[in-house]
Amino acid sequence: MLTIDIDQAKQRLLEMIEENANGEEIVISKNGRPIAKLVPITRQKKSRRFGSARGLIKMSDDFDKPLEDFREYK
Repeated sequence: MLTIDIDQAKQRLLEMIEENANGEEIVISKNGRPIAKLVPITRQKKSRRFGSARGLIKMSDDFDKPLEDFREYK
């Protein structure tokens, strides 16, 4: 994480944006106290669509039949 004074930040804005785009977090301070934080924007994952896996999953006809290994626990 890079910490930079606000006066330097004004002069190095384009450089800071490039660093930020590469994943660097940047804290901007004034008189030694942090006042702002630049964080990179992460790409959002595509939202899942209901029914998008239709036809891809098959269940056997006896999927809910008791398993042989567990008959004694009945």
